[in-house]
Amino acid sequence: MKLEIVTPDKHVFSGEVISVNVPGTEGAFGVLKDHAPIIATLKKGVIVVIDENKKELAFDIGGGVVEVLKNHIIVLAE
Repeated sequence: MKLEIVTPDKHVFSGEVISVNVPGTEGAFGVLKDHAPIIATLKKGVIVVIDENKKELAFDIGGGVVEVLKNHIIVLAE
């Protein structure tokens, strides 16, 4: 899956990942390959990513929006 994390200032992350966990406003949720399409709002918290090398990465966000479509995840974060 391709993940992009973007803030108003910069591109924070762009790359292939195995899984992504995000802090949704209705509760945290994970995204794996072939996840159903979704658009959700995010609250302040941490995005946890497992990259293609099985390395865990964490990104603090102040909120935002996530879109999942056809194994492409875009996070517009504050």
